[in-house]
Amino acid sequence: MSKLIKMYIVNVAIGFAISAVFVAGLIYFNVANLGHLVRSSDVGWLAVLLLFMSNGIVFAGVQFAIRIMGMAERQDDDPRGPKLPLWSDAAIPVKVNENK
Repeated sequence: MSKLIKMYIVNVAIGFAISAVFVAGLIYFNVANLGHLVRSSDVGWLAVLLLFMSNGIVFAGVQFAIRIMGMAERQDDDPRGPKLPLWSDAAIPVKVNENK
C-alpha cells in the first residue's frame, strides 16, 4: 500500500475519532437539547449515527486537507511573504476638486 493511501486512512480515522468525541460532547452537554431528544426518542440512535457520519466526513476531509497542505514546500525563504513595493510607477495622481 502506498504512503499516500496509508496517510489517508490514518487521517480519516483521526477525523472520525474527532467526530465521535464531538458528538459525544453534544449529547453529554445537551447542546440545543439534543441529549434529551436522543434519549427520549426510539430512533435516537439513528440521529446519533447521522451526526457521527456527517461530522466524521467533514472532520476527516479537513484533517486530510491540513495534512496535505502542510506537506507543501516553501516557495519563499521569507516567512512574511514576498516584498511588494509600497508605491508603484503605475500610480496615477488624482486631482481633487475642493469646490463644494
